[in-house]
Amino acid sequence: MPGPVTPRRHYNSTRRQAQAAQTRADIVRAAQAQFVEHGFAGTTLASIAERAGVVVETVYRSFDGKSGLFRAAVEDAVADGGTLAGSDPPDSETLRPHFAAILAATDPREQLRLYADVQPGIQQRIGPLMRVLVEASSIDPAVQQVSEHLQAQRLHGMARMAHLLARQDALREDLTVDEARDVLFALNSHPMYDLLVTRRGWTHDRYRDWLADTLIQLLLRPDAPKTANNDTEHTKNTSPGTR
Repeated sequence: MPGPVTPRRHYNSTRRQAQAAQTRADIVRAAQAQFVEHGFAGTTLASIAERAGVVVETVYRSFDGKSGLFRAAVEDAVADGGTLAGSDPPDSETLRPHFAAILAATDPREQLRLYADVQPGIQQRIGPLMRVLVEASSIDPAVQQVSEHLQAQRLHGMARMAHLLARQDALREDLTVDEARDVLFALNSHPMYDLLVTRRGWTHDRYRDWLADTLIQLLLRPDAPKTANNDTEHTKNTSPGTR
């Protein structure tokens, strides 16, 4: 006579995904620390694995080599552990709070002030990794490719912000969208932050206010409308980047 049937355990994919995400986050945080402390050349995947508390095979399976892990480390620093700047969220409900605040603002001037408000924190987080990137990209072609990818990703984010302003009929008449993108790209760069804050000793508040005032002066018409048209469909396609 057959014995009692043991109920089958249901595969908990949600828990497994959460564990995998946590492991990935641990590896990225360990990589950030190792790269800053030891440079790109002095960091090995084995040392990252040891710091993260995983076997080195896990690191190999999760990332496209050391250069791919470095790219993930920089992107995570930009996003402060959240959604990556280059992603396209489906709607404003799922955006990080500062994204949602920018899109919800009804005045392009306020949008640029909110945009500038998050930049000091981003630049401070990525600063140590940017120094590693500059040093390593001059001697390692793989890191140079990472640098080029990150710059292209940043330029894409600037373009989305420029398109958002253009859609609201807020850009100066003598500026094209591409030119507005390039102004954002230049002023909102880490070298500019490094020059003013690190080298000249500006406070974060001073840098934030200067960036906001300068962007408003250079990008917006004096009579830019104070009521932005932030309909849902355009929000899906023009969510601003962070860098």
